[in-house]
Amino acid sequence: MDKSVPVGEGLPWAFTEKPVTPWGGMRLVHEMLLRMRLREALGSCGLPAPDSNRGYDPVVMIESFLVCVWIGGNRFSHTANVRFDKALRQIFGWKNVAEVSTFTRFFRRFKREEIDEAFGYLGRWFWDQISSRTLTLDLDTSVITRFGEQEGTAIGYNRQRQGNPSHEPFFAFVADLRMVLHTWLRPGNAGSSKGVCHFFREALALLGDRHKVGLVRADAGFYDGEFLGLLESKDISYIVVGRKTGSLRAAFEGLKQWLAIDKEFAVSEFEYQSQTWQKKRRFVVVRQTLKSKKEGWLLVAPAYAYRVMVTNLSLPPVEVWRLYNARCDSENRIAELKNDFGINGFCLDSFYGTEAALRASTLAYNLMSLFRQAILQAPTAVRLPTMKFECFALGAWIGRKARKKVLRISLAQERRPWFEGLFAKANEFSPPWLPVTES
Repeated sequence: MDKSVPVGEGLPWAFTEKPVTPWGGMRLVHEMLLRMRLREALGSCGLPAPDSNRGYDPVVMIESFLVCVWIGGNRFSHTANVRFDKALRQIFGWKNVAEVSTFTRFFRRFKREEIDEAFGYLGRWFWDQISSRTLTLDLDTSVITRFGEQEGTAIGYNRQRQGNPSHEPFFAFVADLRMVLHTWLRPGNAGSSKGVCHFFREALALLGDRHKVGLVRADAGFYDGEFLGLLESKDISYIVVGRKTGSLRAAFEGLKQWLAIDKEFAVSEFEYQSQTWQKKRRFVVVRQTLKSKKEGWLLVAPAYAYRVMVTNLSLPPVEVWRLYNARCDSENRIAELKNDFGINGFCLDSFYGTEAALRASTLAYNLMSLFRQAILQAPTAVRLPTMKFECFALGAWIGRKARKKVLRISLAQERRPWFEGLFAKANEFSPPWLPVTES
């Protein structure tokens, strides 16, 4: 049997105060942010000012928070990883980064007015730089379980942890660009469609006149007559899943004419008017045949599962169904926000402080999505962990060349042309971002 190697007989080691960082690739992100003039936008958006002249610049607070998210932080305690990385601070030009307690105090200063002003400005600034286009919006909600007594948490629908307090945010996703247009934090017991009209009007205001919404897709949580009327008044097409009330169920279960798509699915359509609506609307229903089951010597007849959708589109029913099915990608966006961008981890006892962190995390998501599409020009939805592994996690240190500071990135010779190409794309980066390409 091999003898174990005693501690101390391996490679000699020693400490150094040389400014070294494992995140040398963040210099590429910083180049993009410089071209975007993000720092100027943060300085003009109305962030809460510090309480004293010795307080930290709120622009640096938000910038360092974004970087913390990009390098894998999903708790306020993880901001210490940025604070103690001297080389990373020099990449972004920060003299100092705040302590963890300073970050939590900063976000607690946000109130409803500061959130609307600051992130409303940043949202309009961001989308004003994207080339004009017609967008598809996917509306969704999600449950974020909490494990304390945070403000605004309540016991509501929670499929995975029944009985736990939670928040239930609204999300508006831009399906074409895999970005977040708008988000709200709500108590866990908020009504499924409560506030949806106000939320949607705010989302449209962020787009301004530069963009047009061509289609809205939403689940049953947005099945509300007032909301459907709002979409119709703005001449916006929609597909919204219907809530299966008794009267609606009776309407589609009594249908006789079905168009078979295959052995499992069939589609039909009908008109229906809820008691609270002013008019009838078109519904498309998809019927799925469930497999038969044998119980003893009896053969149970096949049963059906239904998916019903209300729409103002004039497309054939099967095309409406296929168009709606593309909305399932919004679940991937929510999973990314939770797993990669920490929206379920940056939580405070203050409701509005938690919402401010949520809005900042979605800004980090949009900037990274822009980086993926404009700089990496990745043909598929590359996620943040992959970008960290391929682009950001590069050992680097601060050195000198001709008496000037220089960031020396450790990179294999064969990978250097690719990385130089990324810097060339970043240097050429200018609005309009993501121009529409002709097909």
